[in-house]
Amino acid sequence: MSILKNKKVIVIGDRDGIPGPAIEECVKTEPSAELVFSATECFV
Repeated sequence: MSILKNKKVIVIGDRDGIPGPAIEECVKTEPSAELVFSATECFV
């Protein structure tokens, strides 16, 4: 059982850390999760 099952997901990645697209790939492993927003930001 996944903690993302039947959830809506917002992904905010970090340019110097883990980028948004990498986190998106992890979310895609749960087919019932809905990705509603994804971005990679630079936090300074």
